[in-house]
Amino acid sequence: MEYFINCNTSPLSPLGGALNEQQVAHLYRRLGFSASVQTINAGTGQTVNALVDSLINEAINLAPLPAPAWADWNNSNYPADDDLRRQMSRTQQNEWESAYANSLLTNNLRDRLSFFWSNHFVTELDVYDCNAFLYEYVNCLQRNAIGNFRTFASEIGLTNAMLYYLDGVFNNGNNPNENYGRELYELFCLGDGNGYTEEDIIETAKALTGYVERGEIGCEAVLFNPERHDAGPKTIFGQTGNWGYDDVIDILFTERNNEIAEFICRKLYEFFVHPDSRDEAGNAQAIITGMAATFVGANFEIAPVLSQLFKSEHFFDDDAIGVIIKSPYDLYFNLINETSFTYNDTTVASMVNYSGLLSQRLFDPVDVAGWQRDRSWVNTNFMIGRWLTLETILEEFYQADDEQFRALAVAAVGPANSNTSNPEIVVQALIDKFTPKGLLTQQDFDIALSAFKIEDVPEIYYSPDHTPGGTSQWMLSISPSVPNQVYLLLVHLSRQPEFQLK
Repeated sequence: MEYFINCNTSPLSPLGGALNEQQVAHLYRRLGFSASVQTINAGTGQTVNALVDSLINEAINLAPLPAPAWADWNNSNYPADDDLRRQMSRTQQNEWESAYANSLLTNNLRDRLSFFWSNHFVTELDVYDCNAFLYEYVNCLQRNAIGNFRTFASEIGLTNAMLYYLDGVFNNGNNPNENYGRELYELFCLGDGNGYTEEDIIETAKALTGYVERGEIGCEAVLFNPERHDAGPKTIFGQTGNWGYDDVIDILFTERNNEIAEFICRKLYEFFVHPDSRDEAGNAQAIITGMAATFVGANFEIAPVLSQLFKSEHFFDDDAIGVIIKSPYDLYFNLINETSFTYNDTTVASMVNYSGLLSQRLFDPVDVAGWQRDRSWVNTNFMIGRWLTLETILEEFYQADDEQFRALAVAAVGPANSNTSNPEIVVQALIDKFTPKGLLTQQDFDIALSAFKIEDVPEIYYSPDHTPGGTSQWMLSISPSVPNQVYLLLVHLSRQPEFQLK
């Protein structure tokens, strides 16, 4: 697949006029896990201000997932038998994965963001291995996803998942552990080597000491012990004092506010707009600089930055559409939302499992740097896995209710063409629905049309222009072959390069 160079020269100024169908689809593919024909139709014709404001307000006001019954459990709540304990723990994890995955499917921007932040403030469940800590971590992601980044950075560092994952629980005053201090700067707030020194890390580690009391039962909340904190003076970014955890955050966001804003806005840009933010052919740096100014001016509130970006001409530029490769979660969850096919928890669990097989395991990124995204999703082995799993999913939908494939096609062509006898109208509508910019060439369209025109349906059946007496024998709304034809077309499209993009 060709690597896209960022040639987007559009400004950060607001987009005018009414949104067209392609623009609305683009917005939902980036701000959520895509949307149904009906949702796209409802957004078409709206102003960008109205639609983006509604999605941002929804995200701000959405409550986090309710706490599960085991949210405050420690090891004493589990069976003493190791096998039974592991079985119960895994069942709880599966239930939580399902609850969170369903939230991703239905909650648009809030959980698109919580998913993004899970790959920024990375932890690995395999390392801290406590379901109560997993709940606390996800709750922190959801509450802060579109809140204040400074508050977010402060809170996430004191979650038990993070304290265990990056060795905060081993950070004693008489023997500081630098792991979290290093990642706070390198991965979470500033970027590798950007505005800090090794001495800053050493001094920061001392300031973060003391969160080491882990209890005796296991899987218990970590507590601060002032006796295990380094109470001596530390110099961080040129500021000297007897600093503690809160002081580190204050000093960081005061002394390095511009560096933080630039770093975070670049990550947001690469996630939501284009993976290439440094190419000189485009206008990315100017956009990121403008976003960063907004971020600092808003005291690190996330919503104003996203509002500015999502309403901009730059976000909707043709060079921003269809240039990000779908992650496994995009691949499967977009399919559910775009088809509106009936699904259940078993369907979602299968997709979560398939995503893990393709190296995007929920709550378990590969390392502290997270999933690297984009081209890493489409190596040779993963491409075959994407094709085969999508075909399996489509076949399961077809076996469950083949008529929902006809319903999808009828919705895609719209009321005016619901009784069409022209297969080209149907194929074009479905191509437009499932690819950001359509297929690349006329030959590609003709091949897709051939996949739809299965051998069981003679050519003469399709159009009045080719049928004696001018009466077509094939109609989208009634011909019994239609569900199978739509199914075969979707299988074909799912293997096209254009389908892998969003």
